[in-house]
Amino acid sequence: QVQLVESGGGLVQLGGSLRLSCVASGRTFSNYDMGWFRQTPGKERTFVARISSNGGSTLYADSVKGRFTISRDSAKNTLYLQMNTLKPEDTDVYYCAADIPPNGLYYRLSTYEYWGQGTQVTVSS
Repeated sequence: QVQLVESGGGLVQLGGSLRLSCVASGRTFSNYDMGWFRQTPGKERTFVARISSNGGSTLYADSVKGRFTISRDSAKNTLYLQMNTLKPEDTDVYYCAADIPPNGLYYRLSTYEYWGQGTQVTVSS
């Protein structure tokens, strides 16, 4: 079992920055890949970013590439998402997720076995 708790969401102005955190507990943090997804109410949850278990490999959705950075700190069992140059279209609930080996396709919801409760990010114009 893996428990995930996100924090760091809030209200920010156009062009601002936020850093989301996701604290993991349960299984050894460095043994699994992790991702961030986001969701607008009534719409499908979509892929934002993914990081490998050792932090050496990252993937991003085209819509956030160059603006968002995913990272992890194994000493703190924490996943991060640094979000810069925020736009109103980044307004969503953001979820962290854990992909326990064997790994699946990075962008699929079904690849990830464990999910956090979500944190709201609102970007005002």
